[in-house]
Amino acid sequence: MKIIKYPEQAQWAEICERPHLDITQLQATVSGVLNDVRTRGDEAVKEYEQRFDHVVLASLAVTEAEIDEAEHLVSEDLKAAITLAYENIHQFHAAQKFKGQKIETRPGVVCWQKSVAIEKVGLYIPGGTAPLFSTVLMLATPAKIAGCKEIVLCTPPNREGKVNPAILMAARIAGVNRIFKVGGVQAIGAMAYGTESVPKVYKIFGPGNQYVMAAKQQVSLGEVAIDMPAGPSEVCVLADETAHADFVAADLLSQAEHGADSQVLLVTTSEEMLDKVLQEVERQLALLPRQEIAAKALENSRLVLVGSSEEMMALSNAYAPEHLIIQTKDYEQMADRVVNAGSVFLGPYACESAGDYASGTNHTLPTHGYATAYSGVNLDSYCRKVTFQHLSEEGVMQIGRAVELMAAAEQLDAHKNAMTVRLGAI
Repeated sequence: MKIIKYPEQAQWAEICERPHLDITQLQATVSGVLNDVRTRGDEAVKEYEQRFDHVVLASLAVTEAEIDEAEHLVSEDLKAAITLAYENIHQFHAAQKFKGQKIETRPGVVCWQKSVAIEKVGLYIPGGTAPLFSTVLMLATPAKIAGCKEIVLCTPPNREGKVNPAILMAARIAGVNRIFKVGGVQAIGAMAYGTESVPKVYKIFGPGNQYVMAAKQQVSLGEVAIDMPAGPSEVCVLADETAHADFVAADLLSQAEHGADSQVLLVTTSEEMLDKVLQEVERQLALLPRQEIAAKALENSRLVLVGSSEEMMALSNAYAPEHLIIQTKDYEQMADRVVNAGSVFLGPYACESAGDYASGTNHTLPTHGYATAYSGVNLDSYCRKVTFQHLSEEGVMQIGRAVELMAAAEQLDAHKNAMTVRLGAI
């Protein structure tokens, strides 16, 4: 891990720099797979499943019998944990329901909005080295609350053609309608274009490797909406002299084990804390099964010593982290100064893992500095706001002349006339 002490503000851009991810080399490959899926549908998807996931599939759909079987394969303890997490996620997201109100902007001119669910959504859930069944809860639960009529889930099968049972269990609990054994770029293509088996959706959600991310970006240019642009996962920890070094180290490593391209950043006002955290990271890293992945991620990471809590917070806002953990004595005051972050964890006991799994907040968050402009997944991610307005005769008299003048000034005479004929009728 790179140590930087008392950096000048001119160095902040370098500190905030993410590992460079060049996907230009992938674009042609990804485009080829997407076009093939668009053209040949299920046949192409099955061929790519054989090539990339090393499995021959007679059918892409997961059956009810397979979901029933999965229930028996998941331990009762894990079922209870998934259910607890689901209940908290449901409670938090249900509270986000939109409450529109009618506004009379002028006498006789009434405007309002109605929240309408996106009818068909697609969820992508990676399998790979870490089958993310928790992400099923994070994506499907708000979709169900929003009222999405069709919730489609794609996830890669193993070489026996089976989907991870915890993924199927979470999907049933959260209310997924249809599940398909499809991974990678071919899954994104199937949901974007539709195949004989996989329905076309209107918006695609979910994480994935660089190929999946490139595919989502490509299909978003003309076929379907996506949740957000994304890069590798990241965390920033702000710590003063009161922080627990072992907690801080554990938080850094919990992020680092996501992948070799993950990034962790510690910003502290205490040199003693910095040294303690270094020692703790080394000790805890040696105990991790995924230590090789975490160690690689730590190469992209930085420990930064600054002179004040104000500077600590300003650097965090410049970095705009996906996850921000504040372990300081004045964490409540620090929280008020957060401007750019995906999800914030306050105090010594709010570890990132809590939000990743079971506190109730969503863990699908903007990365790569996109927290400056994007929110994490929430109930609004699955909704559109339809705007309404009603004008009475009085309303036409109130704004009609202004509409005529503005339309004429823009040289849009038909626009002007649409109001003129109404004014004339009144």
